[in-house]
Amino acid sequence: MRRMSGSREAGRMRSFSGRRLTVYGMISAGLFLVLFLGTFRRRTEGMEREEFQVVAFGDSFFGEVRDETSVPALLQALTGKSVYNAGLGGTCMARQPQGRRMDYGKDSLSMVGLARAVGTDDFGVQQTVRMRETNTEYFEEDIDRLETIDFSRVETVLIQQGVNDYHAGIPIENPEDPYDEYTFLGALRTTVGYLRRANPEVRILLVTPTYTWYIFTGLTCEEADQGGGLLEDYVEAELGAAGELGIEVIDVYHDFFPHETWEDKDAYTRDGLHPNEEGREKLAGRIAQELCAVEDPEG
Repeated sequence: MRRMSGSREAGRMRSFSGRRLTVYGMISAGLFLVLFLGTFRRRTEGMEREEFQVVAFGDSFFGEVRDETSVPALLQALTGKSVYNAGLGGTCMARQPQGRRMDYGKDSLSMVGLARAVGTDDFGVQQTVRMRETNTEYFEEDIDRLETIDFSRVETVLIQQGVNDYHAGIPIENPEDPYDEYTFLGALRTTVGYLRRANPEVRILLVTPTYTWYIFTGLTCEEADQGGGLLEDYVEAELGAAGELGIEVIDVYHDFFPHETWEDKDAYTRDGLHPNEEGREKLAGRIAQELCAVEDPEG
């Protein structure tokens, strides 16, 4: 019998060692997956679910004030429906900017990031986010509560977003990818898809941004282009997308807050942007009208 050469023997041993490592790697990956899925199931199956008739997503228009004068609290008082305030100040509809990783912290708190968590029933990424910006102290508690909500039983989801997308210069649309989550409309389309995945019967109601004034620049939203267009461009895109997606929209940009003169900013906002108490009451009243609207069965 011929003795195997040293090089062939070494090659054989390397091949065997490589196969052994591959097998060990597959076993390790399998064990990790089993442990991960087991942990995930225990986390969700043991969780006590909460029921709300309305969940109000949005930015600081909903989230900045969280007492009985907030828009969601006023909606609850006006309609008699249970309303959860899921507004997170400073967030956008879209992920931003384009160069960020998909799991970048604040991107996961965008509307499309939260909708993905709702649709997949997995808030794992959001649970890892720890914001250090001012006025975000309530974010952690908000995510904890959102994770417990049974979205299959939610009647209506309100989405009040757009002004921060405008401020950040988020592109309105990507002509080559209508579901691009780094664009305003792409994020909106994706959001609707995930919400319907969680609850095919849910009523989705958009609330446009309001007219805004910028006291530090002396410009209004009709004059300041932040890189993606004027605020009205985002509003018009939202109005058009609502028809495309078969959802409702409340237009509180046109003919809502008076804006004939610069001084009109003091009527319903505290700083030209955020609604004051009168502004929140006006917004809640308008949204409540739509929430309680009943279609004529013979119409």
